[in-house]
Amino acid sequence: MGEYDELVISGFDRACVKYPDKTAIIYLGERFSYMSLKNLIDRFATALHDLGVRHNDKVMLYIPNCPQFLIGYFGAQQIGAIPVPVSPIYTPYEMKYLINDSDAETVLCQDTNFRYIKEVFPETCLKRAIVTNYVDLLPLYKRVVGTLFDKVPDGVIEKGDNVYSFKNLIRQYPPQPPKVTINPRDHLSYILYTGGTTGFPKGCIATHTGMVSFVNEITGVGEGHISDGEEVFIMVNPLFHQMAQGVILGMVLTKGNTAVLMPIPEVDAILQAIQRYRGTLFLGAPTLYRMILENDRLDLFDLSSLRYCWSGGDVLPLEVLNRWKKRFKVPIYQVYGATEVGFTAMSPLGREPVPGSIGLPLSSREIKIVDPDTLAPVPPGTPGELLVTSDYISKGYWKKPEETAASYVEIDGKTWYRTSDYVNMDSDGQLYYVDRSADIIKYKGYRVSCSEIEAVLQDHSALIGACVVGIPDPKVGERIKAIVVLKEDVRGVTGPELTKWCKQRLAPYKIPQYIEFRDMLPKSKVGKLLRREVRDEERRRVGKEKKPIRV
Repeated sequence: MGEYDELVISGFDRACVKYPDKTAIIYLGERFSYMSLKNLIDRFATALHDLGVRHNDKVMLYIPNCPQFLIGYFGAQQIGAIPVPVSPIYTPYEMKYLINDSDAETVLCQDTNFRYIKEVFPETCLKRAIVTNYVDLLPLYKRVVGTLFDKVPDGVIEKGDNVYSFKNLIRQYPPQPPKVTINPRDHLSYILYTGGTTGFPKGCIATHTGMVSFVNEITGVGEGHISDGEEVFIMVNPLFHQMAQGVILGMVLTKGNTAVLMPIPEVDAILQAIQRYRGTLFLGAPTLYRMILENDRLDLFDLSSLRYCWSGGDVLPLEVLNRWKKRFKVPIYQVYGATEVGFTAMSPLGREPVPGSIGLPLSSREIKIVDPDTLAPVPPGTPGELLVTSDYISKGYWKKPEETAASYVEIDGKTWYRTSDYVNMDSDGQLYYVDRSADIIKYKGYRVSCSEIEAVLQDHSALIGACVVGIPDPKVGERIKAIVVLKEDVRGVTGPELTKWCKQRLAPYKIPQYIEFRDMLPKSKVGKLLRREVRDEERRRVGKEKKPIRV
């Protein structure tokens, strides 16, 4: 057995023994110690097993940042099941696909989105739904006060043989989950979905060994800087993202530290949490840092407790980096990675981050910078596509052989992941982000698949073609623009109508902000959409201040 060959929960279990009474998480003002959180995880694992969840069964987590997420994540893994975290703002259209693609038979969802689950239940492989509420684990007096003042969002739940209450399960079952045998090298620790190039999201997978290696890399970056049992992490990033999972494990729950879980990323609430709990660690997308800096109430909050801040999900503008450092005397360190491979690079702590750099490659990640057409290495100092490999990364997608063939390549006997990101490396080994594939848009830190939006648009009976591209915007990274072609005999279809169509089928961050109608789209000789050509044209238009019309 190697050093990483253990279950993902093992590091947390060790912290429970070492720091049983320390606060593991703070949620809506309520503190959960390491042992109390462990007790809840064990109770839920026992309940899942009694409900029939077994080895390799999939448990979808359709909930925001809250204790129930961690309880569901660890509880499923503990009995050999596989958690499938997804965004709590996904629509029924998206959920139907994700449930069936992942083979999920169990879903843990908020009562506010249970109606979506109910809508798609008969058309999926689901066998059971477990429903929870924002305040299920809070004391009675807090639940009563929240309800009286209408501060607790809730939904209508219809009882049924296949619908269970999370709160009742936790009360009913003892913390005695069955002992199961799991090979961490082979057993999946999760399935995480990211945008696909064929119009459908693709499931990224990792074994327990792979996830533990990723977590240990993050812990290693913090060695000598991140204390054990003393740090307070303000957890704004959604836990259904791998970045947040890696950080909360690598810097918090394996080290006896505390995470303040923020269910809704509102700037004032974030600032108040940093001040109230003396937050020392913070992670956010560049957009969030800009929103904080531009908040007109920023002077009312004391953020002097912050020691280390990280940015991920997109390139950090130098203007934001400089303003933050000047205002708070704390730099912002960069993290870079992809759901397929975890973090690939991070800024080393203990020295000023290099402006514009996305960090140094992590020790377990081997990289190549290549010509995207030939896959031959480019000369030093020349931009090229970044390839990543590791002994621990997955070698493909869940049930997606075509996507796997397009994104993974064999070179020198190793399987490399093609990031579709173009980078440069300086003589010191620092990586610098140059550009991304035309297939991916970065909006507010989200990776949005152009093909997924195009597929939804082309399902509309009035359209014969669609092309989606990103329009550069310093505040959010890129805004989403759709260029569409109507069928010859169609009249009267408007931008707002197509926007409404998208809203019914896509999460809010995927909705195009601009829609333009054209007579045709550029295609190659074999009929392939030339999206990069359209994207470059739009960038030139923005550079000339010819702004697209907003719908």
